[in-house]
Amino acid sequence: MTGTVTPWEELVTSALLGTDRRTPPRGVGAPDKEAPTALLDAAALHTVRRRAGLLPGRAAARPEPAPHDPRPALPAAARRRLAQLLADRSAPSSGGGRRGTAPDLTELLPQWLTAAGSHGYRAPATLLPALLDAARARTDLRPQTLSFAGPRGTWLARLNPEWKFALRGGAGGSVLPDPTDDEAVRRLWEEGLFAERVALLTAVRAHDPEAARALLGSTWCTERAEDRLMFLDSLRTGLSGADEPFLEAALSDRSRNVRATAAELLSALPESALAARMSGRAASCVGLDRTDGCERIAVEAPHECDTEMQRDGVVPKAPAGRGERSWWLGQLVEAAPLGGWPGRLGARTPREIVALPVADGWGDELHAAWCRAAVRQRDAEWSRALLGSPAAPPESGPGTTSLAERAELLATLDPDERSGWVAEFIAAHGLSEAFQLLGVCPVPWAGPLGRAVVDALEIARDAGSYPWSFSGVMGLAERCLDPAEATRLEVLTAIPAEAEDTSPGAGGYWSEAFQRLVGTLRLRATMLAELTPRPH
Repeated sequence: MTGTVTPWEELVTSALLGTDRRTPPRGVGAPDKEAPTALLDAAALHTVRRRAGLLPGRAAARPEPAPHDPRPALPAAARRRLAQLLADRSAPSSGGGRRGTAPDLTELLPQWLTAAGSHGYRAPATLLPALLDAARARTDLRPQTLSFAGPRGTWLARLNPEWKFALRGGAGGSVLPDPTDDEAVRRLWEEGLFAERVALLTAVRAHDPEAARALLGSTWCTERAEDRLMFLDSLRTGLSGADEPFLEAALSDRSRNVRATAAELLSALPESALAARMSGRAASCVGLDRTDGCERIAVEAPHECDTEMQRDGVVPKAPAGRGERSWWLGQLVEAAPLGGWPGRLGARTPREIVALPVADGWGDELHAAWCRAAVRQRDAEWSRALLGSPAAPPESGPGTTSLAERAELLATLDPDERSGWVAEFIAAHGLSEAFQLLGVCPVPWAGPLGRAVVDALEIARDAGSYPWSFSGVMGLAERCLDPAEATRLEVLTAIPAEAEDTSPGAGGYWSEAFQRLVGTLRLRATMLAELTPRPH
């Protein structure tokens, strides 16, 4: 039985095919009107009729009230500032590569959220939708946003599918049970959302690592592979030798990613059995060669990747463009404890080991593996050796010329040493290769680092180049320089005299860039002051 075509369906067909190909049904519109106009009039009329004929739907159950958030409310000025940042009221770019002098408010939002979180404020209820929308669009905002939004943000996210990221990506401000309340912990572990379970496991582990491992083990075999991976990754915090049995068992997991993560965590435990196995394998490949009276490091890469190596996390298939033997060697050296190398290589210090020549062109591969090992094992002494002097030319560095590897090595140093190293690097080599290195320095930048960046920008300005080549560093400076530097930078906002060999108009561009920098620093100072609680 075929259904009768309704007048509305006929109108839709005419609209889709066009009135030239499908004549509208008779009686549509006024007779003196052309067919397209008559069709639109009829569609409007039928729309009103359809809506008028709708019956009201049955009322759904009212949602549970939002949970109470005991944190203090934002100061009024800070609340207005947050609304401004979320509305993105920064001045539009003036085109032609010029950003103008107004601060970029969107780039200040992460810093504002961090500062608000440090004071323990709760998010204003009226701004929660805008906050969740901002975090939906920018994944980098999500951890801070969910923490700031708190339990009300999680409650609200349950009501809108577009905010479902808030229910799976982190704690989301959910109220967790007391880690000592075994019954409540077990109930949430078995019934909670994934984000709540991750947060619960982290909280229990901070209180009682053994209880957290028991909790994880109770459902391990029934968890999805992607969930097992995330749970295993949460063991990085507070990793200790007591975790070894659990991780050793995970080496036989059916998921390759879980096995790889378990092997990585075990290799970060120098006393683990896996670390000892990898150390023995690496020692059979790398040794000291004293022939011809000249000491050098000799390398004999593995000839096969057996099943035991694969169980310990060595991936047998090399990426495109990599030789299999060098690929296997790198994984063995990366997973071997760094503390064993001085005894095998002539009782040398890490700095002396890195300075040794490596035979047969294996130096880059060996040093790159040591870099990864230093990062994985958080070994500051080896990181210093592989970084070398910041004043040395990058291409002649002792351990690595890769800026990405240098940034990772720097992250293992304490904040003051890290900032000092990068400040000396910039003073010696300028800003052209410093962007990645600046990204790992603590914010706000320490005084010497901030001065080194500003001095290098001033040198670039005086050289007559355009500031666009340094837009990345300038953007970092706006967010990372100490706001107290604004007064000292005021002198740089003037338009400098242009020499004959400088780029036309470059001085004006630099003046705008420094005006924006100074304005942003002052705005950041105001933002922080607005968030500071006033004494009662």
